[in-house]
Amino acid sequence: MTTPTGLFIPDDREMSADDAITTATKLLLIRADEQPRLRHIANYLRNETSSVYVPRGARQEYRWLIQRAKLNILPLVVTAVAQGLYVDGYRPIKSDKDAASWATWQANKMDARQHGLHRAVLKYGVAYVLVMPGKPAPVITPKSPRRMTAFYSDPIDDEWPMYAIEEVVENVAPGKRRRVISLIDDYARYTLIAKLPGKGRLSLDSVEVHDLGVCPVVRYLNGDDLDGDENIRGEVEPLIEMQDQINVTTFNLLMSQSYSAHRQRWATGMSVPLDEKGVPIEPFNSAVNRLFVAEDPETKFGEFGATPLDPYINSREATIRHMASVSQTPPYYLLGSMVNMSAEALAAAESGLQRKIAERKSSFGESHEQTLRLTAHASGDSTGWADTSSQVVWRDTEARSLAATADALGKLAMMLDVPPQELWQMIPGVTQQDVVRWKDAAKKLAAQLAAQQPQPGAAGQQPGTGPGANPAIPAPTPVNNMVAGQSAPVPKTTANANGAAK
Repeated sequence: MTTPTGLFIPDDREMSADDAITTATKLLLIRADEQPRLRHIANYLRNETSSVYVPRGARQEYRWLIQRAKLNILPLVVTAVAQGLYVDGYRPIKSDKDAASWATWQANKMDARQHGLHRAVLKYGVAYVLVMPGKPAPVITPKSPRRMTAFYSDPIDDEWPMYAIEEVVENVAPGKRRRVISLIDDYARYTLIAKLPGKGRLSLDSVEVHDLGVCPVVRYLNGDDLDGDENIRGEVEPLIEMQDQINVTTFNLLMSQSYSAHRQRWATGMSVPLDEKGVPIEPFNSAVNRLFVAEDPETKFGEFGATPLDPYINSREATIRHMASVSQTPPYYLLGSMVNMSAEALAAAESGLQRKIAERKSSFGESHEQTLRLTAHASGDSTGWADTSSQVVWRDTEARSLAATADALGKLAMMLDVPPQELWQMIPGVTQQDVVRWKDAAKKLAAQLAAQQPQPGAAGQQPGTGPGANPAIPAPTPVNNMVAGQSAPVPKTTANANGAAK
């Protein structure tokens, strides 16, 4: 068989059906070990867990309060980081145009799908991207670790995995489902199926040859760790115990405001009347506009003090602040309270989050670049496959004042001679498409202005009389200076008595 790069590889690289089934079965057993942890994290993010103790024989009202004693902060921690991550381009070094692989990225709608990929990495600590050859462009598919697992010979130093396995359940008919396993190696993707319910024996259904020479799966990590996969953690798992504390405190708050936040009244020194069956009768018909009155002068009335709710609220806020400190999330993101803050104070409050986002951009960016190199390889672009210098471009999502940013960029252009066009991409909210459109408009404007300038040796013009020929007559301002933001001087004219301009 001939590969896209022209190399001949014998066809015996394809695994037999028995080898594919045996390999997939072994990898599924290893993969099963991590699934309980991932399900636990997913349940917390869906707010489907409760850490409140339920005693045996608890009343329905008690259980009703437990169901509502959930104040889930964990999704906000993930969202705060995810909303600062947006890949906006992929450019070779010393170029302001995107590489050819960027067209494949956009053809796969990765402008939108990248957010799901980033959130999966932040939630679970790891996620994957599968790249397969396709027409008219290679197919890029982000994968959650709950569906796919990659296996490396050396999980720390290896760039490409040995195998990757994906496990899904498909609906094939009303009321009928099947288990579909995809085993991927450096030569092909083997699709195996098994009947449900239960885990029946796998059978080989199809083989899709990609012949890329590497297992076409890219791993995304929430943070590199030289100790191996066992130390890979997302943003959620270290905060689960603090989330349990918040839930318990919220339950105690609900119990207090339901049973002891209202003042309880009592009476002593009086006999309670009984009905015909000897059951005590409530002696008072309580209402907001009625008084308790007793005929016996020995009767005394009083009330129990209400349980204050402030300690519970303060305790919960203290736990949330601790969670914000551990996760490097600004506290006002989680508490929803924000006082008037200066721009400097706001920047200081978000400095930890911005450093965290910068670290994630470094980690995710390398994986994105690996993915885009792989798409070039899958499309037969050997130059793009060998290119290790191109870098992804991240959109600037940091909150800044537009007026202050414009003033700072203007000073960079005027005082440090930075080309204005190179600063356009630093304007908050401006996308790469906006920058490209602006540059095209600037080029058209420059061409129009150049066409309007008189040219030396034009018809009706004597040699040596063109612009700049006489040192006493200044030449017109260059067009590139006008594009850079400088205005050309307007020549002053006067009129004589006959109205002719001088």
